[in-house]
Amino acid sequence: MSAPLTHPIQIGSVHRDLPVVNVGQVSVALLNLLGDTELTEAAAEAFTAHLPPNTEVLVTPEVKAVPLAHALSTRTGIPYVVARKTEKPYMVGSVKKTVLSITTGKPQELVIDGADIAKIRGKRVVIIDDVVSTGGTLRGLQQLLTEIGGKVVGTLAVFTEGDSRQDVIALGHLPLYPKEAGV
Repeated sequence: MSAPLTHPIQIGSVHRDLPVVNVGQVSVALLNLLGDTELTEAAAEAFTAHLPPNTEVLVTPEVKAVPLAHALSTRTGIPYVVARKTEKPYMVGSVKKTVLSITTGKPQELVIDGADIAKIRGKRVVIIDDVVSTGGTLRGLQQLLTEIGGKVVGTLAVFTEGDSRQDVIALGHLPLYPKEAGV
């Protein structure tokens, strides 16, 4: 039996071999920042040089990019907001948008808590994400932020995936693999 397929990445001095996993019609090199402090910190450090001027707030979709947004916020002093994937009972006046993500393969919601709207309205917003592939989550989040009055001035993602993207500042690019390549 052969070893599972992996994809090597390097961010700063940090190297990882990402497992290639099946997510339906394709397989992807799975980047998981959750619990990987060293890789998250390296990505946040690299991003400090790429933030658009006068960025006022960072917004990240829940969940895997949250530690990255936190680390970048800590370095820059720029606050961040998390777009949740479900509406919570404590949220009042929340705004939501339905999106389709390649990793879930089904519709999901992005929800901004009403308490966070004032942090975004009229502000220069940069979206922070781990991986942008088809752009479904990104487009939905951009629309949601625009609807509540934010001005999206950039998107930073650790990696883009699949087709080349000119609308995202990324530290690297991941290929898509045939579905049978992943575990």
